[in-house]
Amino acid sequence: MTILVTGATGMVGRHVVAELVKTGHRVRALTRTPSAASLPDGVEVVGGDLTDPPSLEPSLNGVERMYLFAVGRTARDVVAAAKQAGVRRIVVLSGALADTDDSEDGYLAVERAVEDSGLEWTHLRPGEFAANWLDWAPTIKEGRVVRRPYGAAVTQPTHEADIAAVGARVLVEDGHTGRTYTFAGPEALTTVAQVDAIGTAIGATVRFDELDPAEARAEWISNGYPEAFVDWIFAMWAESARDPAPTNQEWADIVPRLTGRPARTFAQWATDHAADFR
Repeated sequence: MTILVTGATGMVGRHVVAELVKTGHRVRALTRTPSAASLPDGVEVVGGDLTDPPSLEPSLNGVERMYLFAVGRTARDVVAAAKQAGVRRIVVLSGALADTDDSEDGYLAVERAVEDSGLEWTHLRPGEFAANWLDWAPTIKEGRVVRRPYGAAVTQPTHEADIAAVGARVLVEDGHTGRTYTFAGPEALTTVAQVDAIGTAIGATVRFDELDPAEARAEWISNGYPEAFVDWIFAMWAESARDPAPTNQEWADIVPRLTGRPARTFAQWATDHAADFR
């Protein structure tokens, strides 16, 4: 059985490949730049672009199962090509807030394309990616500081290796067809606590500078973030800071239940990525 992993050199996809190789499965890895893939020995690396569905035809030949990290606007064509090639099962990397974005490029568009195909499907909806905070690396490296509004806002960050472990498991194991798994890391933490964890991992004090929300909003928009996105995420952080949510245990239990091992903490993630912040 050949399993195609799309986005194979991405933050999660690379771990999906490693998990599948570790358990002895035949893996074909799709990337736009095969020459720079740097994946484990034995992985068949192929070129292709999910925004250009015809380019995928060679990569789909002989594939039975597929890990899909697609864009909504081409998802139906990608899924149709997969079905025509004989793919039987697709596992979609989506997001916990998929239901809030009904745009043509949103996760929901990908989920619907797969559901409508008649193939076996499972959706993965992880919450906050811990890896999002790699965006803090430049200011931590330069001045041991993170500048952001809403330091009291709480999130429940998920290690990308745990997302991949869940994905690899449902790709190869039966019993997950037609299910949507919404999950997150094992603990809810304030932004300040996450900054402190990174400081501990690198053996340095990292300061959190609380920005005025209005000033931060203007800065984000000037840096190219869409105004609607900035308003949405700032509103979410503001609400969380006013009324911090406890750990969502239902979400936290999914990783250990499906993988048989404890979910990685944010402190573990910070340790794993310490070199990125030093």
